[in-house]
Parts: sequence; C-alpha cells; structure tokens
Amino acid sequence: MKTTRIRSEHLSTLMWGSASIGSFLVIWYVLTQTTRLGTLIPGPDIVLISLFKGIFGQVGRHSILMHAVYSLGRVLAGFIIGSALGVTVGLIMGWSRVAEAIMAPLYRIIRPIPPIAWIPISIIWFGLGESAKIFLIFLASFANVTLNAWSGARNVDRQLIGAAKMLGANQRQIFFSIVLPSSVPQIFAGLQVAMSSSWSTVLAAEMVRSSEGLGWMIVTGMNNNDIVQILTGIVAIGVVGFLLANIMRNLEAVLCRWNKSGQ
Repeated sequence: MKTTRIRSEHLSTLMWGSASIGSFLVIWYVLTQTTRLGTLIPGPDIVLISLFKGIFGQVGRHSILMHAVYSLGRVLAGFIIGSALGVTVGLIMGWSRVAEAIMAPLYRIIRPIPPIAWIPISIIWFGLGESAKIFLIFLASFANVTLNAWSGARNVDRQLIGAAKMLGANQRQIFFSIVLPSSVPQIFAGLQVAMSSSWSTVLAAEMVRSSEGLGWMIVTGMNNNDIVQILTGIVAIGVVGFLLANIMRNLEAVLCRWNKSGQ
C-alpha cells in the first residue's frame, strides 16, 4: 500500500513537472511569434534544434556533451576537495567548543564572500589554468558544507550523548556512533546546496578564461553576437543542473533511508 502511494506521488510529480515545462515552452513560443520578444530572442524550437545539433555535432572544438563533461570534471574535483574539508572542519567545530572558538570567527568572515569575488586572487595565485577554476569551486563547496556539518554536530541530542557516557562510551565512540550519524542528514543538505553553488561557480570561472565548457559556450556566443548559442548554452546548463540536483536527492534518499524509516 505504501509503495503504491509513493509511486502515485512520483507519477503525479512527474506529470505536473512535465506540464509546467510544456506550458513554459508554449508561452515562450507564442510570445516570440506574436510580440516584439521575437526580435530579441529566438523561439524555443530554434533553441532546441540548436541544442540537438550541438549534442550530435560540434560547438567549437567539441560537442555540447563534451563541453558538459569538461565542466563536470572541474566541478567534481573542487566539490570533492571542498566537501571533504568542509565536513571535517564543520564536525570539529560542532564537537569541540575550543575548536569552534578558534575557527568560527575566521569562517564567518570568509563565508559571506562569494566565490566569484576570489577570481582576481585565484588568477594571481594559480594563473589562468584549471587550478584557478578548481580553487573557486572548492570555496563554493567548502562554505556550504561546513555550515551544515557544524550545525548538525552542534545540534545533536545531548540526552543521547549523556546516555552514552553513562553506559561507559568514550569520546571517540560517542563521536562515531552518535554525533556523526546524527549529522549526516544535514551534511547531505549542505552537499546539495554545495553542488548547485559549485555548478554556478564553474560556469562563471569558464566565462573568465577557458577554451571549453558550457560557460565558454555562452561567452563565445556573446563575443560573436550569437543569441542562439547563448540560449543553447543556458538551456544545457539548466538541464545538467537539474540532473545533478536529482542525482544528489536520490543519493540522499538511498544513503539516509534509515533516517526516514520511522516516518
């Protein structure tokens, strides 16, 4: 019965989502055909045709799929490094009041600075190569994951910790048996935000200096006054971002199934 209800909810969500996208495309098409909007941007039919041509053909030296692969490779490199360090620092700050007093002020200063503001420094430190882009993605991931890991570790039920101490558990056992598992749901929430932020950041970095990637597609279209290529790049970015968000949600649903088993 529960499985049937879940499938029904998924089907309903899919139908409403498809209807929403379809309605948007219809409105876009009608407006470009009947108003002056058509003189500013092409219709969705032209953009979608360009997208399919780019997938099976080339935009510059690569297909759109290869441009997406280049962008994703940069994202994954910075995301993994930033998330690993962010989880570590956040858990340490949430677990140790001394570590929190030392590291939290510096983190609170760094966190509000958008990754794009670091572009000049990243170029000075790392040049115009891949390292500068990965550094920017690292910052985007680190800030979001650290905050959630910190909050998760700090808000662990103190009664559970007290009970564990009464049963003779040491600090290491308490950390790995109670603090870390209790923080996992919030860590995954931070990972989802970090992935979205990383995806946005790599596109901005590619617009500064790159020879491939979806961000390169947009800036090249701007330089060539090619609005179709610009919109094609934007649509490709949205599709890949949508897929990444769904992958992260499904991964959380699988790995954190134990956290929802009682709901």
